[in-house]
Amino acid sequence: MTTTPISGARRNQILRVIFISLLLDLISFTFILPLFPKLLEFYRNLEGPGSHDSILNRIFIGLNTYKHAFSRPISDRYDIVLLGGALGSLFSFLQALASPIIGALSDKYGRRRALLWSMAGNIASVALWVAATDFRTFLASRIVGGLSEGNVQLATAMAADLSDDSQRGATMALVGACFSIAFTFGPALGAALANVTTVAANPFATAAGFSLFLILTETTYLYFCLPETLPSSRNGEASEGKASTGTPNGSTTNHNNNNNNEKKSQSTSSSSSSPTRTNSHILLNFTHFIFILFFSGMEFSLPFMTYDLFGYTSSQSGRLLGFMGLIAATLQGSLTRRLHPLIVVRSGVLACAISFFMLSQLTTERGLYAAATLLAITTATVVTGLNSLSSFEAGEAERGGKLGNHRSWGRETAYRTGGAGMLGVSALVFTRLKAPARTIVGSNGVRAKEGEE
Repeated sequence: MTTTPISGARRNQILRVIFISLLLDLISFTFILPLFPKLLEFYRNLEGPGSHDSILNRIFIGLNTYKHAFSRPISDRYDIVLLGGALGSLFSFLQALASPIIGALSDKYGRRRALLWSMAGNIASVALWVAATDFRTFLASRIVGGLSEGNVQLATAMAADLSDDSQRGATMALVGACFSIAFTFGPALGAALANVTTVAANPFATAAGFSLFLILTETTYLYFCLPETLPSSRNGEASEGKASTGTPNGSTTNHNNNNNNEKKSQSTSSSSSSPTRTNSHILLNFTHFIFILFFSGMEFSLPFMTYDLFGYTSSQSGRLLGFMGLIAATLQGSLTRRLHPLIVVRSGVLACAISFFMLSQLTTERGLYAAATLLAITTATVVTGLNSLSSFEAGEAERGGKLGNHRSWGRETAYRTGGAGMLGVSALVFTRLKAPARTIVGSNGVRAKEGEE
């Protein structure tokens, strides 16, 4: 099937719609990041140990069981950190399940339709957060949000639809720049709005309400301004244009030129539909998996680390994330979009390795900001470069599914690997470990046998 090339002006117009909508989406998404420690602290105080029937209390019981399984039990001061990690893992796991499905549906039924359905889920998720006067509702908000979060992968697929090989690196950097700009302003704005209390039963309703406003604005904008970007949809538009173009007596003008253009388009389409593979998708997905395995949740867990080490408030966490976003946005606007994707990825993983070693020895805020600078370099490079490499290796008809798999494979495989590993640990614990002969395990815990104290 031939693919009709899109004009430069039309391409820029659609990319502008994608950029603005993705920016609104990511600013809304980043609102909650610096708020998590205080938000979970609010629900713990509201539904803590005194509320025996609450979901949150049952979760804390499970966390306490986990903490006391270690020879040196984890202090209660880490309850919020552990709960935040569990919620972040849940969101990522659900996103990993949904991403390949959303990508495949967008290949079959169109990017625009899949994106609007995804936006409907996002609206429901943020609306639940606005109404979350208890932890049960907030948990439902995170579950719905994880299952419907397909905006980033669909924006990436649409940007790839509109780009040829020479444009793809710069286009992927444009998508990555949305992340960086959102992290520059979103967390700080969310933290500021959290200080404005409009609903006593939910102190975070103001931030959630503004997030909902952004999502509704984005959805309306997409509905009226975003056309379908699947290459196959352009063929239909082109055929309609050809049918309406002709001379008064019904003959088609420039018949030979049209035939030549069609042959050229067929040749271009054939090469883009069946690209020559340099890197297999298995290799790219595995690389993404290894990276995500070690890097995943950095933006989510960083506020918890600063909360624990330095007692950071939501505003201070927002400033830190904004600092990282500013650096990443500057890099993506200047270097990432101009460099080869492979060089971009290599630079980012080296910066990531150095930053992790620095964080392992972290004692001062100066060291924190130095490590955050390197993490910002990683944010600006690795995923953008891998997305670009993956889009080069995908044909037009499979692009949404391949990018969806690429985006989810790291999380999905990480959790499957983790689950398999924990099954192995469980097998050892239940079949090989035994109570020491000099101890008795009873309902009151572990105590030494009489006469051996």
